[in-house]
Amino acid sequence: MRHIEEIWDIAAERKGGRSAVLTDAPRVRSGDGLAKLPDRDWLAQMSRGIFSAGLAWTVVENKWPDILDAFKSFDIEACAHMSEDWFYELVEDIRVIRSPPKIRSVQQNAQWISGIAAANGSFGAYIAQWPAEDFVGLLAVLKKDGARLGGNTGAYMLRNMGVDSFILTKSVVGRLVAEGVVDKAPSSKKAMMSVQDAFNTWKSQSDFNLTQISRILAQSVD
Repeated sequence: MRHIEEIWDIAAERKGGRSAVLTDAPRVRSGDGLAKLPDRDWLAQMSRGIFSAGLAWTVVENKWPDILDAFKSFDIEACAHMSEDWFYELVEDIRVIRSPPKIRSVQQNAQWISGIAAANGSFGAYIAQWPAEDFVGLLAVLKKDGARLGGNTGAYMLRNMGVDSFILTKSVVGRLVAEGVVDKAPSSKKAMMSVQDAFNTWKSQSDFNLTQISRILAQSVD
């Protein structure tokens, strides 16, 4: 496995310099910043990713103002206590993505967020305390306890909320394979731990966070 500096150089050669590799890298929020984010924002971002799965992203993007209105701006209590009448109204509402399982996931995730927030002060506070060195553990929790947050859906949600993160895109996986970390897209717990170990090693070799390392790996391939 190459040193992260060597991989950065590979990316830099492709992108026109080291600084270009990290230009426009996603913003990482502080722990305090994450803790202060309203719970409804987390539910909205989860739902946005879930609604987008299997669709062109522009479909949800264009509908988003109407979706916000239809789901009462993803108010946690309102969505957690969604009545069956409201659920069936949403299933027929042309303003939203009319998938019953996806609509039901809004209620399920609102209930989950509500419980986590009650125990931790806010959902963001719970996420903020999770160590970057066990990011795969956080992904596992999202998949197990959340609704429809497996695969890269949970990872993209965390990235969009400003959590220090890596996303196993085709390009990132390509670099991980090239470095001998995995031999294919990781799906098992063992393979995911190998990925985490690699990111932890690259993090220890530099001042980069997970988000920056993820960007470097991706840019070294694509």
